[in-house]
Amino acid sequence: MWQYTAQKLGDAMSGREVYLRRHIMVKGRFVDLILSGKKTTTIRLGRVVPKHDEIIIHGGGRPIAKAKIKRVVYKRVRELTEEDARKDGYNSLEELLQDLENVYGRRVYPDDIVTIIEFEVIQTFTDLNPEDVYLGLNPIDIARIAYRYLRKELTEDEKKILEALLRYRSIREAALKLFGSLGKRWIIRKVLRKCLRRLLEKGILKVDEEKLRKASQIMPSIARVVEDKESKS
Repeated sequence: MWQYTAQKLGDAMSGREVYLRRHIMVKGRFVDLILSGKKTTTIRLGRVVPKHDEIIIHGGGRPIAKAKIKRVVYKRVRELTEEDARKDGYNSLEELLQDLENVYGRRVYPDDIVTIIEFEVIQTFTDLNPEDVYLGLNPIDIARIAYRYLRKELTEDEKKILEALLRYRSIREAALKLFGSLGKRWIIRKVLRKCLRRLLEKGILKVDEEKLRKASQIMPSIARVVEDKESKS
């Protein structure tokens, strides 16, 4: 189940379309089910229209995976099945409907429209590559995650760099737009490395300690994270 803003709750309850962008939030209890492949859908009251075919899933206060949307199905509540509930991580249809009512704060009626979004995890953020300078993460995904979790501590220049990355989806294009030169790409890469380090330091991205030590051998900025963890242990 997703978590919602007051505005989106109002849109869903009024019957208006709600657009899903790059991020989706789930309750912490669903994290392990998603990572293990047991939860492969999310059901939301109302008509939800995804804007992109790839999303970042967040749960328990942190990003957990990148997923590809496989299909979107619209049903009436009365058409939901026990199988629909199971794929969404519930033990029964009754449990699913109860959770829908708890989330929306109202009774769910048989004629209400629901959206079933089926997804496939294509990368987990708990099993990263220590031999890659960005731990196997796409630089644009680092920018997306950092802009969501670190925005309050970033400088204005750092925010502009992340915004350019998110807009142009390329370090090359962002450098040309921001600086007019490819020779300035190092500035963007430096900001990305800083963001990755802060995401690790704050526990927003969690990596196995052994892999983190291995990564620190090729990335000095990651070495600081390892040293801090060892000093606290």
